Amino acid sequence: MSAPFVTALRSRPSTIRLAPDGASAITIRVEMPEVWDVVAIAVAPSEPVLVVKQRALEALFPEAQMHQDFVVKLRGWEILDEAESLAGAGVLDGSILLLTHRRRRAVR
Repeated sequence: MSAPFVTALRSRPSTIRLAPDGASAITIRVEMPEVWDVVAIAVAPSEPVLVVKQRALEALFPEAQMHQDFVVKLRGWEILDEAESLAGAGVLDGSILLLTHRRRRAVR
């Protein structure tokens, strides 16, 4: 099976592995426009959205105080139930998630 398209796009040099080696995993891309940065994550489709959100925040925006201040979007729509599995939320191998502040912030 070939690697998903998102692995060819610019992101940090290493992939965050949330799935154990040898386990079935999908590769997704998490983008955060506030910091103009991206991470690739290899994760089991059964993993909750919240786990991916927290791990991406640790990597992209470590100064974040509370993960509730941020939303995860798939195809422009907020994933409302972050306890739901990635597969249940419609995330597929090669999906791109947007991680952004819940409220719009003033431009300075």
